[in-house]
Order: sequence, then C-alpha cells, then structure tokens
Amino acid sequence: MIDVIEAVKKADPSLGPYVLVLRGDARALAAPDRLTPEAQAWIDANAPGGRLVQVDVMLSPYPGAAPAPRSLSVAALADSRQLAAFATAWTADPFEDEDETPAA
Repeated sequence: MIDVIEAVKKADPSLGPYVLVLRGDARALAAPDRLTPEAQAWIDANAPGGRLVQVDVMLSPYPGAAPAPRSLSVAALADSRQLAAFATAWTADPFEDEDETPAA
C-alpha cells in the first residue's frame, strides 16, 4: 500500500503528504469522483480544506506484473489528525449498537 501512496503523491504533488486512497466500495464514496452527502458534511465540519480527487497512476496488479493505468479516489487532508479521524469515521466497519442483544 505504501507504493500506491507514493505513486499518488508523485502523480499529484499538490495533494500534500496526507492522502488516503479509498477503495471503490468505501462507505464515504457515492461514486469514484464524489463523496456521499454524509461524508462531505463530515469533511466540511471536521476537515476544512479536505477534498476528494481522482488521480491517475500506473500500478502493477501484483509484484512482477507490468504496470497498468488506474484511476484512484483519493482523500487529501490538511494534517495527520484529519487523516486519522477521516479514516476512522469512513473506512472502518461501523460498530454495531452495544445495546442490541446478540442473536441466539
């Protein structure tokens, strides 16, 4: 994954050092180039200046394979705290309510 982040930073240095590549099925994404309204509201409230961009890079699908073009959804944030908070809020699996009784 570090290679992917480095490829993103090299492809678009204007993003800064705090980037998070989102999987296509990330809860934060409404589409590859658009956050859900809830995720955008979270960015607006908690990470001013944060943005979602599409970055085109060349990546190998596995070690030793020829690189192929890929378009990645990337969240660019202002600092490490914003990146950590966004990742926690939008890439982790949501917690189940602790008040719910487990099914027997």
